[in-house]
Amino acid sequence: MNELETVRSGIEEIDKKIAELFEKRMAFSKDVAQYKKERGLSVKDLSRETALLNKNCSYIKDPETEEYYVLLQKRIMELSCDYQERLISGMRVAYCGVPGAFAHIAAHNMYPSSNLIPYKTFEDAYHGVENGECDCCVLPLENSYAGEVDTVADLLFTGNLFVNQVINLPIEHCLVAKPSSNPEMIKKVISHAQALKQCEEYIKNAGFETDEVSNTAIAANMVKNSDDDSLAAIASFEAAEIYGLKVLDRHINDSRNNSTRFASFSRVQNRPQKEKLRENENFILVFTVQNRAGALAQTLNIIGAHGYNMKSLRSRPMKGLEWEYFFYIEAEGNINNENGRTLLLELSAICARLKLAGTYYTKSSEDIKL
Repeated sequence: MNELETVRSGIEEIDKKIAELFEKRMAFSKDVAQYKKERGLSVKDLSRETALLNKNCSYIKDPETEEYYVLLQKRIMELSCDYQERLISGMRVAYCGVPGAFAHIAAHNMYPSSNLIPYKTFEDAYHGVENGECDCCVLPLENSYAGEVDTVADLLFTGNLFVNQVINLPIEHCLVAKPSSNPEMIKKVISHAQALKQCEEYIKNAGFETDEVSNTAIAANMVKNSDDDSLAAIASFEAAEIYGLKVLDRHINDSRNNSTRFASFSRVQNRPQKEKLRENENFILVFTVQNRAGALAQTLNIIGAHGYNMKSLRSRPMKGLEWEYFFYIEAEGNINNENGRTLLLELSAICARLKLAGTYYTKSSEDIKL
């Protein structure tokens, strides 16, 4: 065996080991896909990929080959994600509305290769996951202009599902009408109540009449099926394309800083067992307090004493119980560690009812493809 053959033989032996290790890595990827499917998590996690890439590059001692190793690692992670997408492509994701609705857009961004199943109401989509019809559902938590979505807040408290993922979806409302219409012909606009509220000044200045319907995309479909050229809808640009409508005006929101936070709900709670705080980690608590003076203040003091920063605190009336309320808190920090477990133990001692409704991390703009 000459020198070249000896080198090639060594490469072949290494290639054999790489193949064995690649199979093992993809087997772990299969387990990751199952974990994500059960918890309604997206396949892509850019912060995790970046951290893993930085860690793995530290194993390379030869700076001359490091850049090639980076390319190899990126390709391996891409293949792993592709494999996971294939494994969960049959995932059924519930949302409220019809194709073109903002919930549909949010669900597609979270689960681009999954089957998106429309439901008529938030409750129907939620219960579709509870009873096993779907794997998870995507529902709006709050809008930056119109505030929280009351029905979804109530489901957080009364239901059995957990929030494991949240995205912030920029909302662009458009005035859409039949191809034969023009702006001067429009007399009435139809849309969801929140969309009408978010475009209140635009509607007032134009002098339009309004009618509420259950969904922005449903409004677009109603315009499509109407013979009235004076009727328009407020809906997304995507809805206009889907239903073959003409966009008469874009960005008609009263506020350009308009976005809606959508959450993915699933039957299994995501509890990553990490002792270190990951940047942008968040959690949601819903609870009731005992009927005595200072009970709520005591609850808030405990949360603050454990070093968690509360981003929001809201109260909601409890259905069927007059003048009784539950509270909703979102806070920054990792609750899946010893400090978090101690916090929950202390809160459970003073709260009449306590539920860790979800843990999630805030995604960067690179994670969301709009």
